[in-house]
Amino acid sequence: MTNPVMQTIDLTGASYSAAMFGMVATAILLLIGTAWVRDGWKVPVTLCGLAALVGAGALFEARTVWLSTSQVPLVYHYVGWIISMPLQVIALFFFAKQVGPVSAALFWRFLVVSVLMVLFRYLGEAGFVHATLAFLIGVVFWLYILGELFFGQMEDAVTKSLNRPVIRGYFWLRLIVTIGWAIYPLANFIISFSGHIDTGGMSIVYNLADFLNRMAFGLIILTSAVLATKGASDE
Repeated sequence: MTNPVMQTIDLTGASYSAAMFGMVATAILLLIGTAWVRDGWKVPVTLCGLAALVGAGALFEARTVWLSTSQVPLVYHYVGWIISMPLQVIALFFFAKQVGPVSAALFWRFLVVSVLMVLFRYLGEAGFVHATLAFLIGVVFWLYILGELFFGQMEDAVTKSLNRPVIRGYFWLRLIVTIGWAIYPLANFIISFSGHIDTGGMSIVYNLADFLNRMAFGLIILTSAVLATKGASDE
């Protein structure tokens, strides 16, 4: 007798497992990597490690629900995002702070805006706030973060530093926040305005996006920090 379980192709469950294990591996590598960098660089690297760890926990919870019910409550995606995305944005702040002056006010603006960005997307998708209003507010907050990255204090701090590893790393990090993070407002738009119900496909997209948006993001910061540390020690 054939085992029906062995014949089942659960791509959604597999994507949760792959993303979760990838997050765990990334978190361990980043936390170990704090020993490879100077003291100032430990903060952004550790923040990215914590973001990956939180993401792994949220994926584990969502995967458990999916395997039990074949449904993913909306809240499980946002539980991870509302913690990990602000951690990543703050990691960007401390990344730039290592090579140039950035104000404490920017830190608090980043923290508040990144939390509200995720919160309003959730409120809109869950129906607590008018979908159009929540979508627009979420997009405005995301565009504010991009504005700071491209035209604000952080851009000035990084470009004026003439630190090549940091400039290269900042380029890729900014690209991830621009292109990689675009998946979230795009999916928010599809779910809010087309009546789409996630039967697993959207979760696969989110889980695959995590390899770029959270794992690669953290590894770029670690690589930049290691190269900047090596460059400082060679001088």
